[in-house]
Amino acid sequence: MRNKSTLFIAQAAMIAAVYVVLTFVFAPISFGEIQVRISEALTILPVFTPAAIPGLFVGCRLGNMLSGAYLPDVIFGSLATLLGAIGTRALRNASPFFAPLPPIIANALIVPFVLRYTYGVALPIPLMMLTVGVGEVISCGGLGLILYFTLGTRLKSIFRDNG
Repeated sequence: MRNKSTLFIAQAAMIAAVYVVLTFVFAPISFGEIQVRISEALTILPVFTPAAIPGLFVGCRLGNMLSGAYLPDVIFGSLATLLGAIGTRALRNASPFFAPLPPIIANALIVPFVLRYTYGVALPIPLMMLTVGVGEVISCGGLGLILYFTLGTRLKSIFRDNG
């Protein structure tokens, strides 16, 4: 039992670290009303391991905190990623094409309100839902599915599903 929990923590920590690094390497396109957060491609990982759920949440939270984001962004942006990760995990036995939908939807619905009420972005919320949603489609749907189909077999062996 101890090895299983150690593996879970190690996987979650690794995913969080990679999320933070990708967020910062691609910082110019990771923030704002028009964003393609490359690190969101990792939201496909709950298909392979439940450890991805806390890993993505912590990674997003740290990425937002370390970038100097305001507290509501740290809280609600991270919750959007958490909800998306939980939804992706729930769809793990469905077609892989459904797996990116929860993070796309969660971020498209939540992040525009954060941008408006935290940062005062004056664009209409429906327009920001579109711009954030398109960015999520690119990162989660496009890059996430590329990750799934190019590394899926290897990821399954790395993240021996613990539950």
